[in-house]
Amino acid sequence: MLKFDLNLLPIAVALYDERSVSKAAQRLGMSQSAVSMALRKLRESFNDQLFIRAPNGVTPTPRAHALIEAARPLVSATREGLLLIEDRFDPQAGTRPFTFALSDVGEMVFLPKLLERLHREAPNAQVRSCSMRPAQISEGLENGEIDLAVGYFPDLAGQNFFRQRLFTHHFACLVRSDHPVRRKPLTLDAFIAMEHAVVHAEGRSQEIVERYLDRRKIHLRIALTTPHFLSLPMIIARSDLITTVPHAVALYFTRLSPQLAIVKPPVDIAGFDLRQHWHRKFNNDARSRWLRRQVADLFNDQTDEWKADWIGKT
Repeated sequence: MLKFDLNLLPIAVALYDERSVSKAAQRLGMSQSAVSMALRKLRESFNDQLFIRAPNGVTPTPRAHALIEAARPLVSATREGLLLIEDRFDPQAGTRPFTFALSDVGEMVFLPKLLERLHREAPNAQVRSCSMRPAQISEGLENGEIDLAVGYFPDLAGQNFFRQRLFTHHFACLVRSDHPVRRKPLTLDAFIAMEHAVVHAEGRSQEIVERYLDRRKIHLRIALTTPHFLSLPMIIARSDLITTVPHAVALYFTRLSPQLAIVKPPVDIAGFDLRQHWHRKFNNDARSRWLRRQVADLFNDQTDEWKADWIGKT
């Protein structure tokens, strides 16, 4: 059955409808011998006579009745070209939630615009954000529980995943607005001498900073390690600590609080690309393609509202 020829199914349907080998051949535009040969193959495949001789042609066996019941919709869809019609997605009618894997930084960067766009274009669908370990994100993308992972996810680089670059993030330093270090450009010696707050969140961007410093044998005085970005504004505003974070985080916090200020890092830490990731099994899915277009339209080099406009500031 693994090698079953699906081309035999229309012949079986014609035999069932016409109850005659000759009439089935005429209907299909085939020779009678070709239909007889097809019937022989059908009998071998299903280990049943399927159609037995009757006074006026052939009559179906119970197995043939069951076969035709299953095969007819497939044959009809093939004849009408329905199997070849590309599936479509109507965002106005869709109700299934859109689920994104986002870090807390990703929520700051992506979620406001995504929510606004999707609420307008797909008003009946909820938007969900989740934060998971890399293995859970991979599994969620594969089984469809997660539509897209958007942000910095270096673990999603295997052959089972597709990805599209959106734009590039950089790093900035955050201090309190009246910190003495702002009086002149921050030097590497001053940077090393300061006490640092380090965020080890679900996102992986901090690894880039740490690898950069390790390669150059730069050792920081770490006074605080926290898993949360949201506590930084209160901590930095009331201390002499400095923290190095993705520049979108620094911009977000300084826009919220005049007690915080951005300082250009004294080291040239390479930026990192933010991408949208999806599982290959959904690459041609109409709903996934529509959603990916929305994300790519909202977030790219031209529309990046988090451009590193802090460069040059002290």
